[in-house]
Amino acid sequence: MPRIQYFVAASLDGFIATSADDLGWLLQFDGFEGGTDSYNHFMAGVGCIVMGGETYAWLMEHQPGNWPYPGTPSYVFTHHEYRAPDGADITFIRGDVQEFVADFRQAAGDLNIWVVGGGELAAQFADAGLLDEIILSVIPVVLGDGKRLLPMKGPTPPLELAASRTLGRGIVELRYVLRPGTGSPP
Repeated sequence: MPRIQYFVAASLDGFIATSADDLGWLLQFDGFEGGTDSYNHFMAGVGCIVMGGETYAWLMEHQPGNWPYPGTPSYVFTHHEYRAPDGADITFIRGDVQEFVADFRQAAGDLNIWVVGGGELAAQFADAGLLDEIILSVIPVVLGDGKRLLPMKGPTPPLELAASRTLGRGIVELRYVLRPGTGSPP
């Protein structure tokens, strides 16, 4: 069964973006040793992408006309009316994440579901008990405030560390399992 994974980068103090959705602090690390290999290995296991409207709007603003996930079924949770770039397999939806999980799993086939960006959306999956893994790249920068990594309603049980490794430029990748029995080997 496909796993629901949150593959994300965050500052040392737990933020995925500044309050103004600036990612300059992260983008300065583009091309770090091991980063491309980690991403490519992860993407080889992704069969469906789920993201929030703010993440989608950011992508469209910063990569106009260029959908970065061609050929991968994608779902965008939004209350706004958007148009998909030509050739992109995107379905715009609204509602509770639980209503659509069967659709995500069907779209993913034998592969996994990636919750892209959007700590709020990932928290909805986690609060519903649907998030299987967090694959977190800790970036050696302190932001002080911003968009939180996983703004959940309450504490979780202890997470299981399934793997960790050091990448270039002081970045550490951590793989945590939220639901025992759903984690994958590193």
